[in-house]
Amino acid sequence: MSDSDYDGKGFSEGIESSQGDPRVLLVMNAVLSILFAWTVVWGLSFLGVVQFGFINVATAAILLFTITYVVTMT
Repeated sequence: MSDSDYDGKGFSEGIESSQGDPRVLLVMNAVLSILFAWTVVWGLSFLGVVQFGFINVATAAILLFTITYVVTMT
């Protein structure tokens, strides 16, 4: 690709001006938090540290969701 084909400045301007829908961010954060929490709790259960259960997964997901929300929205 030649330099004339690449317009990095236009791409970065488009990203900076795009706000997107915050609901998409919240849904993605929730889904990824649940999946990651499930994986972490399963791994800790495999090691015998905690018991695998809905309450432990939900608690880990809520904590992870809250932390990522605070970090990304500040």
